[in-house]
Amino acid sequence: MSGEEAPSQQEQPEQVRGGGSPAEPPPAAPPAAPAAAPAAPAAAPQESEESVSWRALVLSGYGGCDKVKLQVKTQSKPRLQPGQVLLRVRACGLNFAELLGKQGLYELLPAPPVTMGMEGSGVVEEVAEDVKDRKVGDRVIAMSRSGMWQEVVVVPAEHTFLMPEEMSFEEAAALPVNYMTAYMMLFEMANLRPGKSVLIHMAAGGVGIAATQLCQTVPDVTVFGTASAAKHEIINQGGVTHPIDYRTKDYVTEIRKISPEGVNIVLDPLGGSDTQKGFNLLKPLGMLIVFGAANCVTGQKKNLLAMAKTWYNQFSLNTLKLMQTNKAISGFHLGYMPNDDFFSKTMFSLLELYKQGKIKPRIDSCYHFEEEATDEDTSIPHATLHLLLGDSLDCCRGITVSGDEDVQPSPLLLASTNRQQPACFQAGKLRVAQAGRDYR
Repeated sequence: MSGEEAPSQQEQPEQVRGGGSPAEPPPAAPPAAPAAAPAAPAAAPQESEESVSWRALVLSGYGGCDKVKLQVKTQSKPRLQPGQVLLRVRACGLNFAELLGKQGLYELLPAPPVTMGMEGSGVVEEVAEDVKDRKVGDRVIAMSRSGMWQEVVVVPAEHTFLMPEEMSFEEAAALPVNYMTAYMMLFEMANLRPGKSVLIHMAAGGVGIAATQLCQTVPDVTVFGTASAAKHEIINQGGVTHPIDYRTKDYVTEIRKISPEGVNIVLDPLGGSDTQKGFNLLKPLGMLIVFGAANCVTGQKKNLLAMAKTWYNQFSLNTLKLMQTNKAISGFHLGYMPNDDFFSKTMFSLLELYKQGKIKPRIDSCYHFEEEATDEDTSIPHATLHLLLGDSLDCCRGITVSGDEDVQPSPLLLASTNRQQPACFQAGKLRVAQAGRDYR
């Protein structure tokens, strides 16, 4: 575990030569095979063998954002194994799980040093001989449990999905994890039907936006969404029927005023005492789906007090209580889904909805990693800047792109959803897309 400081704005990325990229675990979606940095061939490389250089964001140790390092890695050109493709990443996604992983709270992420990143999009540069359904030049979405925060990755072809022609790389990187999570919870677990009501916590976040859009594909669904007051106009335009400011009002009381019997479905990413509140809000035959513990995360570093408080307030009950209340509790974790076919089926359904114009990740803002954002930046509110950069990718402040002649400039970029796509997008840049203006 490295305790070194993040490079300053004048420093160059660290150089790593040889096959120094850490081995990556099976991906979260689908979870059967790794997304790895290009692996060096088994045989000793010849002097004339072509080498490849690429940039990667590497988590060097648990803690604050200073533990994420921009490195340039150089090694021999990879030899693909059967079923694999070589992908040039054009955009990659940032998820709440990465924030947990940075603090050592995400059990599926390998120990540092490790390249994070669960989703991305890019162009296929090479395919293994046995791969027949992908070809060089294909624009694809790719998923992995980790390893996508780099310019070049090797992934199983079956874990890539062809992008619709009208889809941008930013949209493709912001779609998979959030929309697959929301889709599976609403339609596979809760069986959302016309006339039902749904409570969506963190409605301005990635899963919240995805869930809201998916609710609009079913007639006569009432959506209650919690978010800070500044986000109410955005989430209301996105389909939230009743926005609730969780900071100034008790959302339970507000929901009871409108719907005294409660709601049919509660999506709970918070944990702790909010799980108990969600269960109590359910109508008979309602379902509570727990898919996170965001109350544990209060900043860049692990907060033991917040973790202890969340754990102490954790909701528990016995099956007899469930029977007597005629309610259901379910848990969802995308990283532990074992069925590749199930992932493919869900992704194909989402891409079809995208083609029909029923869902669309909305890119709010974007940031080059080497650009130093400041509180005086007028393009986004201060609170958003704090949540996107301060709590998640502040590690990228002051990191500059290498001047190495072997590596063409390809600035990393952070994008988030909710507003119109800003003008700072430029073709050919590696980006990180976050599906959510902030998490609450």
